[in-house]
Amino acid sequence: MKINPENKPASLRRSWGLPLGVAAGVAVVSVGAVTAFGGHATVKPALTTTALSAGIPTSSAAASPSASVAPSHSAAPGTGSAGGVSWSPVTPAPVSWTFTSGRTTPIAAGAVSKILASCLGSDASQYHSVIAVRTPIASKDTDGVVVAVNSAGQYVQCETKGDTGTSPDSPPTFINNRLWNAGHTIEFFDSIGEPVGERQYLSLGAGHYTSNVAKITISYGSNPKEYPAIMAGGAFFYASDMTNASGSSSSGPGSFVPGPNPYIHAYNAAGQEIYNQVKDS
Repeated sequence: MKINPENKPASLRRSWGLPLGVAAGVAVVSVGAVTAFGGHATVKPALTTTALSAGIPTSSAAASPSASVAPSHSAAPGTGSAGGVSWSPVTPAPVSWTFTSGRTTPIAAGAVSKILASCLGSDASQYHSVIAVRTPIASKDTDGVVVAVNSAGQYVQCETKGDTGTSPDSPPTFINNRLWNAGHTIEFFDSIGEPVGERQYLSLGAGHYTSNVAKITISYGSNPKEYPAIMAGGAFFYASDMTNASGSSSSGPGSFVPGPNPYIHAYNAAGQEIYNQVKDS
């Protein structure tokens, strides 16, 4: 996990060397790290399926027990005391995330060339883009992605802001053969989550898939609803605009409550699920 990989102390960007939902342990570490750096307790969101009037599933988070404590003037069952002061557990308010949109728009060819040039430097001419889209919502640092490949089958993933591209990996091709699932079906590139204002959250990620995969979908948290990923040139990409209807997504200065973990699902041509990140490594 890297916080502020571009060394911008004021930024709340969260970038991952591992996909956000590889395992429950990753989510636990991510929440703990944000809490430690922010100095405030945060909540691990967990989605449940409800129904919107438009038929789009929504998400609601259940607060996890917090390890933080606050002083109380009177003792209660199950509380402790030290130095004459009683202490009782404090549970942070729950945060409810709703999947609002996964719609992307194409990036023009001229902008793609500028993005790859700024991301890859002199190596840009060796790569051609297979996916180049703007995300459904823009954060301070990110408004899209370009996934490109060279003649050797090596991929790069460049996050965009306008016509500028950046990669948290050094070199950008570090994503190749870095993290495959146990069945060697899905390779994970970079997954990123960033807050957008007080109530919105941008989640995006990409990867590579083998030839036996015909369809890739994404689910979020404990919500079983699956949303289609973009697939082209052996790469896949997903992006989502998550909205927090319950209140601010920030738990204090310099910290924020992360959105729900994304999980990858892969299907073969017969429609059989051959990979489920919720259950598989």
